[in-house]
Amino acid sequence: MRIFIFLAFIFTLTVSADGCKKKKDGVYKGKLEIKALCMNYTISVLDGKTDTSMVTASWTDESTNKTYSNVFGLASRCSFPATIKEGDEFYFTIEAAETQNCAVCMAYYPTPPKKLFIKVVEK
Repeated sequence: MRIFIFLAFIFTLTVSADGCKKKKDGVYKGKLEIKALCMNYTISVLDGKTDTSMVTASWTDESTNKTYSNVFGLASRCSFPATIKEGDEFYFTIEAAETQNCAVCMAYYPTPPKKLFIKVVEK
């Protein structure tokens, strides 16, 4: 009987741990590197399996000559939380491109050439 209870306990732990891993699939840790005017934001990917075709491996901000790794420009300007400040780290998922219906000024500030629509899931 003890062995049955022990095996049931191990099975439960294994299933629970597996569920946690699946929950984290597709969730990335990022950092808001540049919070420039008119939502010209640059975000770096800190961890998570990064598809290198979706981010710019190395990019230099022409205004400051500072170089960043694994970065992208923010495409989802309407839904990005205003509470996230430059230097903050947060978790996000990559979303499908969508129509953005909000007012955003058109002032220029350099951003990486690759842009992503993201959804912040945790700060």
